[in-house]
Amino acid sequence: MPEIEILDFDKKIYEKYLADFLPETLIDAHTHIWKESFVKSPEARGCVTWPGRVASECTLENLICIYDRLFPGKAVRPVLMGQPVADLGETNAYVAQCAASSTLPALFCTSHSTQAETIRKALASGRFAGIKPYLSNSPEYIPPGEIRIFDFLPHEHLKIADELKKAVMLHISRPARLKDPVNIAQMMEIDERYPKAKVIIAHIGRAYIEEDIGGAFETLRNSKNLFFDFSANTSDKAMIGCLEAVGPKRVVFGSDMPITKMRMRRISEGGIYKNVVPRGLYGDVSDDKNMKETDEENITFFIYEQLMAFRRAAECLQLSKNDVSDIFCGNSARLFDFAF
Repeated sequence: MPEIEILDFDKKIYEKYLADFLPETLIDAHTHIWKESFVKSPEARGCVTWPGRVASECTLENLICIYDRLFPGKAVRPVLMGQPVADLGETNAYVAQCAASSTLPALFCTSHSTQAETIRKALASGRFAGIKPYLSNSPEYIPPGEIRIFDFLPHEHLKIADELKKAVMLHISRPARLKDPVNIAQMMEIDERYPKAKVIIAHIGRAYIEEDIGGAFETLRNSKNLFFDFSANTSDKAMIGCLEAVGPKRVVFGSDMPITKMRMRRISEGGIYKNVVPRGLYGDVSDDKNMKETDEENITFFIYEQLMAFRRAAECLQLSKNDVSDIFCGNSARLFDFAF
């Protein structure tokens, strides 16, 4: 993986907006590490393809280097996940090895067909703090637009997470994202039936632009146990809605590294999010509905855009310094029993 180039305007953004805002220690609850050889097919059913333009692999060493370059003066500790669209045996074995050598918490990638006892054994081993299901790992006969949460996260998997009080990093499916009524109903069912499972709704339910939110938080504010991360999300409106609904104790920082080392800014066009990127940097993107090229200069990193959006949300809601520290560190430390 090529070294990240930090330009002068990146440094200015970090120093002006982020260096003093972020706490000294960050726990990144949403990262991926894998080797390119683990991925047998570049296509993942029901998933966007643009992240593959950013990184074909990311080792633990790559990830630590990214943090060192992007967050000078900060200590960043990740929760490790493999690549859920890769060979699960290879990616889980690699993550277990990295977790053991680094004493970092990790999540076990699962498929709908993963045997319950396989999950129980992995979680009981002490190497994994929870599971990472993914929508593409659902029965192949289900059309991509119709995949429901329980199609790739079966109840028997949730029962084990609940029994063992383990984490579940949940990337929800379906084209309507967070506002989809089936998603909302199933998230609330999980909240009620599995109160001891530490379920984290990734990306604020994929509400990447204001149009993705709908009235979701009117129902989700009644949840009692669900957590949310704002990984790969630059919508301060979604962050504000989430914080107002569930409060700062149930929101955690996640980056979705290495994807957010991308240079981009996000806009909404016709109710669809678009990643605006420097022309030519990520190849020919003309056939990707979520990508748009620009000739403008000074396009910074996705992660900086994400964190600046969160700062706007925090200032809008007048979050305290302790609230911000909890979101970036304390909440995940408690969720994952993080040892520093």
